[in-house]
Amino acid sequence: MEAMHKIYSDRDEQIHLKILPGHFVTTQSHVTHYLDMTTNKSRCSEAQRIADVLASAYGSSTLIDSIVCLDSTEVIGSFLSEKLTRSGVISMNAHHTMYIVSPEIIQNGQLVFRDNNQFMIRDKNILILAGSITTGNTLTNTINSLLYYGGHITGVAAIFSAVSKVADMPIHSVFSGKDIPGYMTYSSHNCPLCKKGVKVDGIVSGFGYSKI
Repeated sequence: MEAMHKIYSDRDEQIHLKILPGHFVTTQSHVTHYLDMTTNKSRCSEAQRIADVLASAYGSSTLIDSIVCLDSTEVIGSFLSEKLTRSGVISMNAHHTMYIVSPEIIQNGQLVFRDNNQFMIRDKNILILAGSITTGNTLTNTINSLLYYGGHITGVAAIFSAVSKVADMPIHSVFSGKDIPGYMTYSSHNCPLCKKGVKVDGIVSGFGYSKI
């Protein structure tokens, strides 16, 4: 496995992403790089810059009542709601402010919103915020879950996305697969690295990675 290195955003040179090449397993696929977003999601200065970049994709005509945060992106979500509000993005909530909410994920990967949180979803205009989107399968499950609870999806944003849209919904991201030379994602049943006998370096998720 190679050493970790950084890539920088062409939209803000102070935003960087730590990249570790190798052979990694996610719940949906095998990928050639682990993307370390720990400081992106936890350090206030970086989270604010990411929020500023993502907010620029939404105009004042966009309606956003709630930001649903995946992959521990709540800090970015808070800065994003503040930036969107200052930029004139409209919230239809009674107090004209946005809700920040994260789903509970149960054993089979299903997203659940408990009774006390469902008011932030039902009949609300929702922006989905993710850390990393690879195949889009998790995002599709998220969209279906939010529709089940009565939400209306008005946008999708992410720190990194390997795909440009899911279910005809465009994804606005700070980094894309094109920013990472050699980045590939494979089906777990058809992974060329596995066929070549390349060992798996780690298991990755929205919380980080564990070496094998």
